[in-house]
Amino acid sequence: MVALLGVAGCASPKMMAPSATTQAAPSDLSAELLSQVAEARNLDNLPPVTPHGRATIDHSGRKQAGRASFYADRFADKRMADGRRMNPNTDAAASKTLPLGTVAEVTNLENGRSAKVQVEDRGPYIAGRVVDVTPKVADQLGMLRRGVAAVVVKPIAVPQPDGAVKLGAGAARLSPQEMKAATSQSHALVGGAEIQHASSQ
Repeated sequence: MVALLGVAGCASPKMMAPSATTQAAPSDLSAELLSQVAEARNLDNLPPVTPHGRATIDHSGRKQAGRASFYADRFADKRMADGRRMNPNTDAAASKTLPLGTVAEVTNLENGRSAKVQVEDRGPYIAGRVVDVTPKVADQLGMLRRGVAAVVVKPIAVPQPDGAVKLGAGAARLSPQEMKAATSQSHALVGGAEIQHASSQ
């Protein structure tokens, strides 16, 4: 990963290859983005939280831990919270607390496999579960057979109430290009959801 915050270190006669945490920050990054990356790294260092009960929408970008499940076949083509139809072959996901339009990374703690998702729906409404994913994503995570798995959800790009998109814990180790792509994806999801909502009125 191209590190975004330059780290000053002591040079020795034998120069070592730069590690992921010691490369210099690209000069074309704005001060605002550098600040967001620093915050994303701080969030990534915090322990994950597990939403309980009637938890409120969390715009912080902090990691969440719990169990993941996946949509049953009967939910195919059902309308999701953002107005789109649930397609089992997409990266859609449901969360009780992450803002709609959030782009996140889900990691199966039982096998280490990860997948990126986009939050478009609400749920799952079962204690201890933090995310529902599509069968496609469940296959990527290696949880189709068991149906549930212990996971950590790292928000990458998180829509804010003022229309901005904030980098979350999942952005801490991404390249600038990946961050920008996730931010653009989040903006597009939110904008598309608004169009879907307007057309259904």
